[in-house]
Amino acid sequence: MLGVNTVSSAPTRVIANTQWGPLTEADRDFVVKVRAAGLWEYPVGQMGLKKGASPAVITASKHLIDGHAALDASCRKIAPMLNITIPNQPSPQQQGFINTLNGDSGKQFDTDFANILRVTHGSIFNTIAKIRSTTENTLVRILANQANATVLDHITVMEETGLVNFSQVLFQETTPPKLPATDLTPPPRPPASRRSCSPRR
Repeated sequence: MLGVNTVSSAPTRVIANTQWGPLTEADRDFVVKVRAAGLWEYPVGQMGLKKGASPAVITASKHLIDGHAALDASCRKIAPMLNITIPNQPSPQQQGFINTLNGDSGKQFDTDFANILRVTHGSIFNTIAKIRSTTENTLVRILANQANATVLDHITVMEETGLVNFSQVLFQETTPPKLPATDLTPPPRPPASRRSCSPRR
């Protein structure tokens, strides 16, 4: 889930006390990140079913679709319960990933698919663990459990394609994106401009 920027300088600050426990800035940001991931990874999974040149990429695409459909449903369920406004469109960077894969075909598609998705899932893995270990909010903890299992599954199926360039992936995971903040996943809109949270499919 590259392209997701931290939207707070005080992630431990409690922004709401809910019946499920206190909600921090980091908790809120995590729910936004989960939603943001599905907005581009679900359609990329659909793309992989059509364009994937190897059985392993087809399998990975099915895992993307199933995993993000379930995560998105959970996210859309808890976001209104916690009064969190979630995004409805991919960020410019996430759209860039989609555009890259749209322009690929054959082996190049499979290679870019496996490496882009391995980078993005690897980048969020530590964030999920941190939220899971620190959140006091029951709903966020449940979402973190689900996200942890899903992301680990997606990392695994990308690696099973045999196309992951680990040295390149690890470099990208540890190098900040060289894009202006406006191109990364934005913070949620203020409640006044909140729109429908139906998934983009």
